Amino acid sequence: MFNETQMVDFFHVHVVPWMMRIGVALTIFVIGQLVAKVISGVIAKLLSHTKLDKILIDFLSSVVRALLLVVVIVAALDKLGVNTNSLIAMLGAAGIAIGLALQSSLQNFAAGFMLLIFRPFKAGDFVETAGTSGIIDSIGIFSTKLYTGDNKEVIIPNGSIYSSNIINYSSRKTRRIDMIFGVSYGDDIRLAKDIILKVISDEERVLKDPAPEVAVGELAQSSVNFVVRPWVKAEDYWAVKFAINEKIKLAFDENKITIPFPTVVNIKKEQ
Repeated sequence: MFNETQMVDFFHVHVVPWMMRIGVALTIFVIGQLVAKVISGVIAKLLSHTKLDKILIDFLSSVVRALLLVVVIVAALDKLGVNTNSLIAMLGAAGIAIGLALQSSLQNFAAGFMLLIFRPFKAGDFVETAGTSGIIDSIGIFSTKLYTGDNKEVIIPNGSIYSSNIINYSSRKTRRIDMIFGVSYGDDIRLAKDIILKVISDEERVLKDPAPEVAVGELAQSSVNFVVRPWVKAEDYWAVKFAINEKIKLAFDENKITIPFPTVVNIKKEQ
């Protein structure tokens, strides 16, 4: 049994130092958390004045806070006498193992990071990428969500997007509509050209500058092909294209201009 003197000595030699270590460790942990929160908040506020996406700002702020918390935890454990060198080595080994296991996810993460920084497209843009075309709904860290013209939702891994071509149809305010209309060789091509020009000039959504282009593009096997290239606002592209197709066909019919089409000749074998 310990006598009173031994109990006092034990308390001073063992308990007091451990209590002090625990107190210091807790102080480091609590203050470290507050400092990490403040620093991550300052970084988020500074980045909010840039052109970076909010998703990327929140992510960077979270990463900074997580890294600072790791430093705080290691410092607190060091005050408790824990061998932090071994802990750091274990964390490093675990990080390598997790990285190898999540290689594809990390690739998508890195690609998402680059997409959010360089911003080749934004929400609402109509794009064609990774074999899919549609309107961008949201850009995440690991994947991008878009919906197609028939309102199907498509989720594409960011790695697939970043490794393929990206065609952004909404990045420019204007677009050129490229169309080809063929007329028969027996028709008056000057009349056909005048009809096309009139249809285009009557369409209010066609821009005057740049001026639309109408020219004989090819003397094909069975038709004279006109190249028709009007310019429109990006949002009017499909509506104007459909309207011009219909109006030119109706105008050709009214003026007896023939649009050639393939014919099938049936050859009967003699018995």
